[in-house]
Amino acid sequence: MTINCLIIDDEPSSQTVLINFIEKIDFLELKGVCRNTFEALEFLKQNNNIDLLFLDVNMPKVTGLTFYKSLHNPPDVIFTTAYPQYAVEGFEVNALDYLLKPFSFERFFTAVNKVIEKKYTNDKALEEDHYLLIKSNKTLYKVFSKKIFFIEALGDYVKVHLDDKYILTNATFSSVLDSLPKKMFIRTHKSFAINFKKMSSISGNQISIGDNKIPIGQKYKEEFMNYVNNMNT
Repeated sequence: MTINCLIIDDEPSSQTVLINFIEKIDFLELKGVCRNTFEALEFLKQNNNIDLLFLDVNMPKVTGLTFYKSLHNPPDVIFTTAYPQYAVEGFEVNALDYLLKPFSFERFFTAVNKVIEKKYTNDKALEEDHYLLIKSNKTLYKVFSKKIFFIEALGDYVKVHLDDKYILTNATFSSVLDSLPKKMFIRTHKSFAINFKKMSSISGNQISIGDNKIPIGQKYKEEFMNYVNNMNT
């Protein structure tokens, strides 16, 4: 997991501290450093992949709090400041944490871990609740993604395999796969994608899911093995 972050702080010394701390944490990737909220706004317009802001509250012209409140669908934020009186207002905008300068690496690490905890909780909730509406013949089925073992392309149809049955739907393989949670399903072959949690073993170029043997295509093998390795880290 990688968290893309942006520093917004007008003090060079504070920027240096944050840069050094970020470099010590493998899952943080610093994408930029902005000296004020105007620079930050331009940066965010051109970069929509920022997950976390380290945002100083007390900056000239436009404060960090005012700036953050103005953003539409803002990234997560950890406020940094030398002024404790801003803490309450910071938490009113659902800040993950509030770091009072000067702060230690240990305190910084505690704050950053809240990002991981939040992401993990949200991902788990999405996996549990996610479902598809699958039309087969004249019936519309509500199928929870976690109940799907694997999907299989059959010409103009897709076979959605569940525990004790399957549903045959007139849809493209890619449209069904795109509707499934990316962290739960991985394509293994031009005609197959599996729910990784349902996999019991891998032997050669075959995956076992219950009594089913799913092929691993040469084209998809490298991506699949990278996926397996990432799931184990």
